[in-house]
Amino acid sequence: MGAMSARPNTEAAAQQAETTAPHRAGFACFVGRPNAGKSTLTNALVGQKVAITSNRPQTTRHTVRGIVHRDDAQLILVDTPGLHKPRTLLGERLNDVVRTTWAEVDVIGFCLPADQKLGPGDKFIVKELAGIKKTPKIAIITKTDLVAPKVLAEQLLAVSALADELGFEWAEIVPVSAVKEEQEGGRGASKKGSDGRGAGQVSLLADLIAPLLPESPPLYPEGDLTDEPEMVMVAELIREAALEGVRDELPHSIAVVVEEMLPREDRPADKPLLDIHANVYIERPSQKGIIIGPKGKRLKDVGTKSRKHIEALLGTPVFLDLHVKVAKDWQRDPKQLRKLGF
Repeated sequence: MGAMSARPNTEAAAQQAETTAPHRAGFACFVGRPNAGKSTLTNALVGQKVAITSNRPQTTRHTVRGIVHRDDAQLILVDTPGLHKPRTLLGERLNDVVRTTWAEVDVIGFCLPADQKLGPGDKFIVKELAGIKKTPKIAIITKTDLVAPKVLAEQLLAVSALADELGFEWAEIVPVSAVKEEQEGGRGASKKGSDGRGAGQVSLLADLIAPLLPESPPLYPEGDLTDEPEMVMVAELIREAALEGVRDELPHSIAVVVEEMLPREDRPADKPLLDIHANVYIERPSQKGIIIGPKGKRLKDVGTKSRKHIEALLGTPVFLDLHVKVAKDWQRDPKQLRKLGF
């Protein structure tokens, strides 16, 4: 008789533990070499496009936060630019942003692509991380869909050995594939478990980060996905569209500033239209033709592509007015950097 009543009691105890478990909330950031998959991971966790992802390194300029809402925790993701050897004043400022962010978050995730061997850049970052004593650090092996299990295993061992060498321990080491998870139906849709095959791993990552956050009520209202001002997010979407297709020609020379976003007057309430006026800045007059394209085709494509994303983000029809302007050598000029929001 006693054995029969044990199960309901266990279930009741589990339910009670669940209701009394404290809610946690806090900040985490992903660090790693440029193009280590940090923005893609942020988007996969939040489930919506909030940080720009580009196959070009060095495209995240602003600290874009994504917010993951869970029943037991709220995770605020701070997406820092890649840490790298600075060649310009902009590079130095971006590195300062990274270090300042590390000092302020509750958890740091170090991203390392599965398809690239641990290089001097990774070691440089992990060495810096080793100096941050109190913050828990998670090693995240990204892009696992690109490699065979044997290569992935070697990478996991290498990242573990590096921490030993530097005298600290990772709180967790997690393999993930944000791309695979997306293809298989979004956040946590796939339940292949944590065997390192990528799918379901993004959800597992959130499960592992949550207990490392401090006890706290939610810091943002449910439904908020980012606290970036909308104008900044719109500028990022335009910049991403402008970067596509210019490959090696203009990797870091494009900045976008949204001058104004105004609802069109004289429109009925059920047919609103938002007018957005934005400037695409490049560094030299010779780059203007690359951005505009033959007979303006390229700029038109940039407008069409980014408008779709902006409409999805803001939930309203948009009229997008784009102009290309030259801000001479803006990456090296402190005054121009300030004007362009860096």
